[in-house]
Amino acid sequence: MAIARTVYDYLNQQVGSFETIAHPKTATSREAADAAYVLEDHVVKAVLLKDDTGYLQVLIPASQWISLHRLQDQLNRKLELAPESDVDKLFTDCDQGAVTLGTAYGIETIVDEALCSLSKVYLEGGDHEQLIVLSGDQFNDLIKGLRRGHYCEQH
Repeated sequence: MAIARTVYDYLNQQVGSFETIAHPKTATSREAADAAYVLEDHVVKAVLLKDDTGYLQVLIPASQWISLHRLQDQLNRKLELAPESDVDKLFTDCDQGAVTLGTAYGIETIVDEALCSLSKVYLEGGDHEQLIVLSGDQFNDLIKGLRRGHYCEQH
């Protein structure tokens, strides 16, 4: 599979041209970083959460875990991980488990500050065999207007 059409169209509208890196099939963003020979903390891990008010996606470095308690305290929401069946329904043109930019799908998205000062950022494209490469400026343009904060902790 190639990059999900929704993501491809969204990125073309938002940032224009971008590069991709092909890599052997992987199951996680951490494995994708290793397979593509890029730093884990430069690869975006997209975590889908939900509560009574709806879905929320948090973008964090692949080298980190989400701090659910910190996030709940900061947002005053009782969030939990969304089940895989919800992910599949929302990201219809993505391979299972290859979650990517929620903003492309109309999902409220927030970003961990650790991603905002990087010179290059790598995103899952909706499959398990390539990463999208954005410059730090492109990424910051892409997330302009999204809430930022410190939402993760080290593995």
